[in-house]
Parts: sequence; C-alpha cells; structure tokens
Amino acid sequence: MKINDNFWTPIQNLMMNDVLKYQADILEDKIPEAEKSHAVQNFKIAAGEAEGEFYGMVFQDSDVAKWLEAAAYAIGIKPDKELEQKIDDLIDLIGRAQEPDGYLNTYFSVKEPQRKWQNLLECHELYCAGHMIEAAAAYYEATGKEKFLKIMRRNADLICSRFGEKKIRGIPGHQEIELALFRLFKVTGEEKYLKTAQYFLNERGKEPSYFEEELASRNWNHWGVTSENREYAQNHKPVRKQTEAVGHSVRAVYMYTAMAAVARETNDEELLTSCKTLWDNIVNKRMYITGGIGSTHHMESFTIDYDLPNDTAYAETCASVAMVFFARRMLEAEPNGKYADIMELELYNGVLSGMQLDGKNFFYVNPLEVVQGVSGELYGYKHVLPRRPKWYGCACCPPNVARLIMSLNNYAWSENENCAFNHLYMGGSVELNLAGGVRIECTSGYPWENSIHYSVYPKSNGAEFTLAVRVPAWSREYSVNINGEPFAADFKDGYAYITRRWNTAEKIILTICVEPRRVYANTKVRANAGCIAIMRGPLVYCFEECDNGEDLSALRLPRSSPLVSEETENLNVISVKAEGFRTESGSELYSDTPPVKKDVSLRAVPYFSWGNREQGGMRVWLLEEN
Repeated sequence: MKINDNFWTPIQNLMMNDVLKYQADILEDKIPEAEKSHAVQNFKIAAGEAEGEFYGMVFQDSDVAKWLEAAAYAIGIKPDKELEQKIDDLIDLIGRAQEPDGYLNTYFSVKEPQRKWQNLLECHELYCAGHMIEAAAAYYEATGKEKFLKIMRRNADLICSRFGEKKIRGIPGHQEIELALFRLFKVTGEEKYLKTAQYFLNERGKEPSYFEEELASRNWNHWGVTSENREYAQNHKPVRKQTEAVGHSVRAVYMYTAMAAVARETNDEELLTSCKTLWDNIVNKRMYITGGIGSTHHMESFTIDYDLPNDTAYAETCASVAMVFFARRMLEAEPNGKYADIMELELYNGVLSGMQLDGKNFFYVNPLEVVQGVSGELYGYKHVLPRRPKWYGCACCPPNVARLIMSLNNYAWSENENCAFNHLYMGGSVELNLAGGVRIECTSGYPWENSIHYSVYPKSNGAEFTLAVRVPAWSREYSVNINGEPFAADFKDGYAYITRRWNTAEKIILTICVEPRRVYANTKVRANAGCIAIMRGPLVYCFEECDNGEDLSALRLPRSSPLVSEETENLNVISVKAEGFRTESGSELYSDTPPVKKDVSLRAVPYFSWGNREQGGMRVWLLEEN
C-alpha cells in the first residue's frame, strides 16, 4: 500500500525528514543534551576501529537495529540517497564487527567474550540478533540489496546450528528471535528458520526449567534476575497451556505474536486457540482504555485482572507497539474486527502518545493520570514523567515507534482468494492480486471526519470479488453507499461485506459515527469507580491543567452535559467541550461541610497530544455526577 493520508502522511514525513536523522545523531552521540547512547561507537570498538569500553545496556545493539529497520521502511516509501548511504555505511560497520563464525553482539565481543551464550535469561543475545535480522529483512525487501541479509543469515545460521532438538538447549529471556526467524523464513523460504522459531516456542515452560539449569551452570549474573519468578519470562507453562497474560508485557506479547504467526503458517489450531485465549485476557481484563498494557513498573509487568491504576501505570510504549504486531497476526489468522479495533486503538493512542508532536522527545511510560509535584518526584511515582525526555539510557521505545510508523502500509489491508479486507482507514492506494488484479484508492478525513471513500479499479470490468470494510464496534451506526445509492452489505465479525461484479472507478462511501461518547470501566476496575472517560472515534481524550485549571481531581462531569466537538488550533486537533463543575472546600483537612460546586467549562484533548504545551497535570478519567 502507498499511504497518502491527511493524518498519517504528515507523521511519516516528520519521521523521514526529522525523526530518523535526529535518532541517528543520538545513536552517534551528536546531541549533547540527550542521554548518551554510544550504540554506534560500540560497533566501532567491536570492529577494532576505535578504542574504548562498551557502554550502555546489554541490549544496546538493538537500538541500532530498530533504527535501521525504520530507515529501511523509509527508503521503501521515498528514495533518499543520503539516508541509503548512511544505512549502507552502518551495514558495512556491522559486517566488520561480526565474528568469523557469524556471532554478532558488541557487548560480548567487547566486554565479556568468555561468557557468550551463558546467560540467555538476562543478557539478550537472541533478542539483539532478532531485531537485527528483522532490520536486514526489511532492507532487503526495500532495496533488493543482499549484503545485510547475508550478514544476518550467517548469524541466524549460527543460532540454528546451536539451539534445537538434539542440540544445545536454550530459550531467550526476552522474546524476539522467534518473530525474526519466522520473518527470515518468509523472506528466504528456508525451513530451518521456521523450525528454530518453533523450537524456541515449544521449549518454553518445559520441565526442567531451562533458566534454572542455566543459573545452576554459571556463578555470575547480570541484573540479578533469578529463575524463581517463572511468570516474568512466560516460562511457567508450555505456551499451549498459558491462559493469562503474565510477566514482562513486551516479552509476553512479542511471544504471542510469534505464536500467532507460527500457528497460522503450520495450521496449529491448538496454538491458535491459546493465542485467542491470551488475547481475550489482555483486552477484556488487563488493558487500559488507551491500549496500554503492563500496569506496574515493577519488572514492567502485567499484574492481575482489572488491576489498572491510572497514576502509577506503566503502559510501556513498546508494549503498545507489540499489541499492534499481535493484532496484525491475529487478523491474518482470522479476519475479525475485534483485532483491527485494538490495532487502531493502539496506533492512535498507546503508540502515538509515546512521541512528542515534533518528534524530538519520547515517553517510555504512558500514564493515565499525572499530578504536579507527585508524578516523577515521589517514591512509587518516579517512573511517571510529566514531560517527554529527549532520550533514555534504555532507549527501546523511540526507535520502536519509528519502525512501526514507517511500516504502516503493512497493516491497513489484507486479502485472501476472493476478498479484500480494509482494516484501517488510511488514505492511499493498494494493489491487490484477487480477481486478476485490482487497485483500490481510499480517501478520508479520519479520525476527525466520519466518511471513508473508496474507488475500485479492477483490471477487467465485471470482475467478481468481495470488498470487506471494517465497521468499528464503537460506531453506533453505519451505512454503505455505492455509486450514490444505499447498499445493504452483509455484516459479519465487524466487517461489512460488499460482493458484486465490479466495473472500473466504482465509488463506495462508508459512513460511521465519530461523535464524542462516554465510556465507563467495568466496576471491578477500582481505580475508575464512579468515573467517566471520553472517546471520539478511535481517539481517547484527556483533561490537561492548561485547559482546565489546577487540581483536576476536583472536576466533575455531569451525566446530562452534552459533549461538543471543537477545533483546537494550537494542537491542530479536534477537542471535546462540556459544561461541568469544580468542587471546592475550605482549608481544613477534614470537615462536616460538603464541598461547594462551582460551574466551569471543561475541555478534553486527544490523549496522544497531551504534554505538548506547558507542563501540568493530566487525567483521562473524571468523576461523573449523576
């Protein structure tokens, strides 16, 4: 698909014109006010081209890999000789840093070469390899150049020769290699990559625990992570027996994504059933309204059902990126609007909130409530920052956002033998193979406007096939119009199916409801008792102090107050206004006198846009007055 969209194209242009260059400069330590990265320098040291010590996280290589993947997608969208040369120079450096047997990891090459492969639980060799493999596959697909792919095939071949049935036992502490090997299988057709991905999935949760065996075989550790908390690394049960999302949220959902991909490829119904069970547990019991997952900063993990605190939420940006990956693979296995709805929710909320509108600052943690003087300052709240930093020592999220946004063309459409599925309303054109070939153009003002326009151009008039367009579960009503006439589409699993013989340039209009609406949490979510949130279309809204004054916890929104859409020029978004009131009390800590109500006008802005003006408090959920 070629994206030409009023909402997403400016963001992709920002990525290509500013963000990728900015992130590349950070990786080379050219932005003095940003936290040091040293990631590129590590490769120079590993290649013997610079003096010094390894610096950064044990997985520092993955920052370079994710940037390379994002840059590869950018080249595929718009050729850029300068960017392509920068990529090629980095690839050459990576090749020079690679060891003769195919091993590639600057931490162990530079700092602890005697400890390779001894601590898969903590040290992320397979994780870094996975991200680099994905980058190589992306660059090959974008340019046809094979050098990077050959470098990473040597690395993957080493991994496949080492780990597997009747070989050395092992599984990654942080899942990612499974996704990468599956992708390498799809690019090359080499079955060994698929089989090794299957091995890493199937070995997880087996007895005796691999991580316990590993810990017993060495007398050192890196982080101090033990093998006792088996849920942390999703090693507590075999993957087909897991029914609840537990442990580190990013690791978990990367694994679920790989499970879904392998299940579809191998027709493994038992594995796919596990994916469906885990999906339902996340979406229905362990996910924030923004799509954020991982409700505790302690080990960046899931907790228990309905435990979704707002002011201490973790909701790592990478976890929302992972949910987009998971949703896409579930859609490939089973076209169902519930997966596309969540994919959309994540993109417009949980992912976009991770980046400043100018692309120069980033959130790792995405809270649903920020309190001035508390968030980012007090114990237990230090992870909840009120402003996006320029970079992080652990910088997994910024390049992860970049690689997802630059690859959005892979998420909007899919097809089978006789049906084209439109999952996301992104403007642009797509070339499909069904019915001898068809081009479909999409235009819309989404998410601000409610109509999506399609023009269908089959290669031969009278071609018969089905166009299935998603109807979001949140839309109160919808209609389909073809060539100016109402059309009664067949509705199934969140899609309106339009089956007909198509002539060239036929016009379809899907109209949905994007008016503001109130959303209530399950009563078991104690943090949101008596509260209301506002959504408009796929967008979650929030209240900032710069619009509503200090002490947002004193605001109340009456149930009878109309929600009104209004443009907000300083953010270039549509905001939602409502009449409410503020409660005010005297100076006493406790009193027999109830608070006084003062009428106020309330304004909510899209959650992704918060924190782009003056610093202040923020809330997604407000108390509702009957």
